Amino acid sequence: MRILKPFLVILFLAVLSSGYSQKTYTEKDIQIIPKPTQLVVKEGVFKFSKETKFVVSGDFQKEASSALIQKFETAAGWKPEIATAIQANNFVQFKVDPALKNEAYILDVNSKSITITAKGNAGFIYGLESIRQLLPEAIESQYVVTSARWEIPAVTINDQPRFQWRGLMLDLSRHFFDKKYILQTIDRLAMHKMNVLHLHLVDDQGWRIEIKKYPKLTEVGAWRVDQENTSWNARLTVNPDEKGTYGGFLTQEELKEIVKYAAAKNIEIIPEIEMPAHVSSAIASYPELACFDQRIGVPSGGLWPITDIYCAGKESTFEFLQNVIDEVIAIFPSRYIHIGGDEATKTNWEKCPNCQKRMKDNGLKNTHELQSYFVKRMEKYINSKGKKIIGWDEILEGGLAPEATVMSWRGTQGGIDAAKQGHDVIMTPETPCYFNFYQGPQNEEPIAFDAYNPLNEVYKFDPVVPGMTPQEAAHVLGGQANLWAEHLPGPKNSEYMIFPRLAALSETLWSTKESRNWVDFTGRLASLLRRYDHLGINYAKSAYLVTASSAADMSQKKINVTLKNEFPNPDIRYVLGNKNIDHNALKYTSPIAFTETTVLKASLFQNDKPVGKTFTDSIVFHKGVGRKVNYLTPFNQNYKGDGPFQMVNAIRGSKNFHDGQWQAWLVNDMELVVDLDQVESIEEVTIGTLESQGAGVNFPLFLKVLVSSDGIKYKEVGKIARPYAVNPASELKDFKISFAKQNARYVKVIAGNLKKSPKGESSWLFVDEILVN
Repeated sequence: MRILKPFLVILFLAVLSSGYSQKTYTEKDIQIIPKPTQLVVKEGVFKFSKETKFVVSGDFQKEASSALIQKFETAAGWKPEIATAIQANNFVQFKVDPALKNEAYILDVNSKSITITAKGNAGFIYGLESIRQLLPEAIESQYVVTSARWEIPAVTINDQPRFQWRGLMLDLSRHFFDKKYILQTIDRLAMHKMNVLHLHLVDDQGWRIEIKKYPKLTEVGAWRVDQENTSWNARLTVNPDEKGTYGGFLTQEELKEIVKYAAAKNIEIIPEIEMPAHVSSAIASYPELACFDQRIGVPSGGLWPITDIYCAGKESTFEFLQNVIDEVIAIFPSRYIHIGGDEATKTNWEKCPNCQKRMKDNGLKNTHELQSYFVKRMEKYINSKGKKIIGWDEILEGGLAPEATVMSWRGTQGGIDAAKQGHDVIMTPETPCYFNFYQGPQNEEPIAFDAYNPLNEVYKFDPVVPGMTPQEAAHVLGGQANLWAEHLPGPKNSEYMIFPRLAALSETLWSTKESRNWVDFTGRLASLLRRYDHLGINYAKSAYLVTASSAADMSQKKINVTLKNEFPNPDIRYVLGNKNIDHNALKYTSPIAFTETTVLKASLFQNDKPVGKTFTDSIVFHKGVGRKVNYLTPFNQNYKGDGPFQMVNAIRGSKNFHDGQWQAWLVNDMELVVDLDQVESIEEVTIGTLESQGAGVNFPLFLKVLVSSDGIKYKEVGKIARPYAVNPASELKDFKISFAKQNARYVKVIAGNLKKSPKGESSWLFVDEILVN
């Protein structure tokens, strides 16, 4: 046996005690989101330790450094120090270069030091955020991690944002979110190099900002009657004499604290004070603000059309709004005040003598021009206070205010029109910038607005629309995500809708268009999601989900199922029957054909292991598959399903009732007959239905099954009666009617429609399949 010399033993033990040998980094190891403009990986690493010094020259650099130092203290168990003088090595320093753009930074890392060069505070913040993402994911841990390499690769990053406006809107009105959650959101925006937080402080369902001159705005307008057990759009009109108990508001002191905290993260808080519509909470507080002094309650849920709006004919309306704006401006130092301006139904203005006099006195042709008068007058006042206004794209109607910035949400056309007129634009089209839309298959997702904005569609977003001239494109300030909160009762619900879509948006707004690549982004996203795990962020894993689409070939009595996933070139594997998804699963390469009842399970695989939730579906071939259906009451032409075999094609519908697998009846009962083509022995009929009360879709009140051998004489063999019940969820339900065995060729099924909801609206009945066994 060879004996090691003493000094070699010491060296060997030193290597062991260090825990690792030096790693060689490549560009693939750089997982930063949003992707930096320029990146060069060099030889070597910089190792952080308790001897590392952050060399600062001022309170801001000290405060910014302290946020990262705190992470080391929590995750590494030791704390780098703040210093004012450079030492020989092992330090992080800040350099000012006035020639750089406002938010640009240069990060230079070698084995001895790290230098962040920037024009000012914004660049220093973003340089530190890039260091954070160069560090191991464990830097986000809430506990000490002993196994991590606290080092970053030697790199030079030269980085700057493509757009100056990179925003997120939080709706505090539909559901109230407190100061703690807003501060958390600010931290997470900074992590993604976003720089605008738009707070939607006023809407029909709640007034969320303290206005000292008008205390009823928060005494009355901040609280609504609790109907949280009912679907948002199915909630009943509130009696104005019934006291609201559900809601909340932010005090002026809280808002000032939020503004100060955000400024330290280079985030501008933009307040939105809606006008002239979306103000039922204000009118409930002060009825004289409306055209006819009408008393209303603060709505507990969905409201349409929005007719209770500010009176444009009363001078007192403008006095009120000017006083409100004065207090808002004292809180928010932002360049802009957002005034809303959307979705105003002007029927009261058409009848109001004050509004009609205003139109006559000012030579206004119609109520669109009256709204333009309203917006221009408020803009003039806000401009006089040194601020600019932003409005939703409806403020274009009747003539745009002279210096207004347009936030284009109904697609991008409003933004294009405003840019052509020389106005600045923020693009936030519903598709794909509304984060209240579903991001995965509805069957697997919490209830959301009935539309679809998956992660990959967000990543495709570009605020500059093809066909814009360079002059028009120059007016595009950037883009923003909007998170409307109808279906978000708490912070965890909100987080789920924001992340990781915010990561995709951050890259579309920061990184150069040429550098963006979906395959590359998804590779880096995995690291960011692990950081979310450490931070306790309740992010959506929807992008991992396998989805299926089915096509029926009734001539062959065959179902072809196609599987897909959001990720590029996904490794999808599946099993048939009640097997577990494991290493024996079959790799999916082409549509799977089914000719008999089978259970299908599928999952995305990474590193030979299933990732995310397993997709499971039962394809059921019953005696009615492919048989003729005779509709005794015709279905609504807006929901035809998959053709004449819809009710017997063995393909089930999803919670997305636009998926093409549902037939529907409005107000009418469903009555149909399935012709089995020959006499069969049957003992059970199952009717597949959907309830989504917010969309006016209700389960049947009763179901009946009748059978016949000749199609003339029918015998009732089973029925179900069920009373209407409040249901806030979207739910799929199979109603099974079992009976003693019968020999029959014809099966008649009747389903009773609710006809009118408690809110007085016409009711839909949706059915996807009649299963006969």
